[in-house]
Amino acid sequence: MAASPRTAPALINQQTRPAPAPGTLSLDARLAAAEAAMTVRLDEAAVAHEVRTAHISTEPVDLADVITVPLTPTLQPQPLPASPIAALLERARARMEADGWCAGALTDESGAVCLLGAIRKEAGGDRGLEADAASVVLDAIRRRFGDHVESVPSFNDAHGTGRIPLRMLDQAANLADAHGL
Repeated sequence: MAASPRTAPALINQQTRPAPAPGTLSLDARLAAAEAAMTVRLDEAAVAHEVRTAHISTEPVDLADVITVPLTPTLQPQPLPASPIAALLERARARMEADGWCAGALTDESGAVCLLGAIRKEAGGDRGLEADAASVVLDAIRRRFGDHVESVPSFNDAHGTGRIPLRMLDQAANLADAHGL
């Protein structure tokens, strides 16, 4: 039978491949030896694992034995601020957190508020209370960022997110509460 031109190189390679040297192992023999060595190593590891874990109990654990709850609650609710300005600033912070923060306007089209917008909404038309609260916020801002801050709106508009303005409302509420304002 004559070999076609396509199968001729395959036949040549099979016929001309030299036999392994007398002292070397064929590929199949090397693979078998590697498999046998790996089996021995895995068996040794299994025995070592059994020895190391023999003392561990295999009984199921009841979660009631592990998780305990105190009989009396340990967390007490935080008291509301005693002063009217501190209470107003807490409400303004909660409003900004709920409605969202904006810059460049007291309130934007989606209902988000700036620092002064939140204070104004929570003051309920009491301009004196609103002015006192804004003054405490400006004082808290200047304590933290320096006297170069001109106003509450300019501070609010200088930020890209409401994270710091929210924090300043919280700090101003603590300041007002500490001073009894």
